[in-house]
Amino acid sequence: MEQHDLLSNDLQINPATENHLTEIAKWGKFLAIMGFIFCGIMVIIAFAVGKNMERLSGYGAGYNAGLSTGVTIFYLLIAVLLFFPCLFLYKFSVKMQQSLKSVNQEVFEMSFQNLKAMFKFQGILAIIGLVIWVLALVVILGRGF
Repeated sequence: MEQHDLLSNDLQINPATENHLTEIAKWGKFLAIMGFIFCGIMVIIAFAVGKNMERLSGYGAGYNAGLSTGVTIFYLLIAVLLFFPCLFLYKFSVKMQQSLKSVNQEVFEMSFQNLKAMFKFQGILAIIGLVIWVLALVVILGRGF
C-alpha cells in the first residue's frame, strides 16, 4: 500500500474544495443551532416530565419525589451530553467560515480542532454506550430473562 506524506506534497485547497468547505460550514452551523434548540427543549421536558410524574404516579409522596427527581436528572444529563457536540460543531462551522473569508491558516486549523473534538466526544459517548449495552445484556442473560 502506497503512503502519502501530505505535508511534503504541499496539499492545497482548490476552488471546488473551498466551495465544499463553505457548504459544510453552513450546514454544520444549521445542525448545531438545531442541536442547541433540541437541548433547550430537553431541559424544558426534563422539568415538565418530572413535575407531571409527581402528579400521575399512584405511589407515595416520597417515591414520587424520588422518581420525578431521577427523571429530571436523567433528561438534564442527556441535554448536557448532547450540548457539547453541538458546541464543537458550531465552533467548527464559525471558524471555518471565518478562515475561508479571511484566508487565515490559524483559524482554519482551529476549525478542524473543533471538528476533531466533536468526533472524539461522540466516539467516547459511543464507546460508553456500547459498554452499557454489553453490561445490560450480561445482566439480563445472567438473570435468565
